[in-house]
Amino acid sequence: QVQLVESGGGLVQAGASLSVSCAASGLSFNRYNLGWFRQAPGKEREFVAGISWTGTVTAYADFVKGRFTISRDNAKNTAYLKMNSLNAEDTAVYYCAANARPAPVVPTTATNYDLWGRGTQVTVSS
Repeated sequence: QVQLVESGGGLVQAGASLSVSCAASGLSFNRYNLGWFRQAPGKEREFVAGISWTGTVTAYADFVKGRFTISRDNAKNTAYLKMNSLNAEDTAVYYCAANARPAPVVPTTATNYDLWGRGTQVTVSS
């Protein structure tokens, strides 16, 4: 079964750090560009960070630059999002998504992604 499964979400205090993971199965993980998106209640889903299948290209939304770091381990079929200096505005469901484009790119729009996980909730208390 082809799927992405996010994990690692939780409740943290403002200023804390948290890492979320995205485990892939049923697909050639090392051929997919990956993205993290988030959606807060009443808001549209937005791009957070992405990494190419090569791991050499990364992209971040302005609101997380310097605080979040995306990485991947193709041997483990897993991608990670390390989040530092969390604030209440980071509260959202975080989704992992995979893009099958052969070029090592990082699409920033949700419609460019072919496969999505179900998300993991991150809640930051102020």
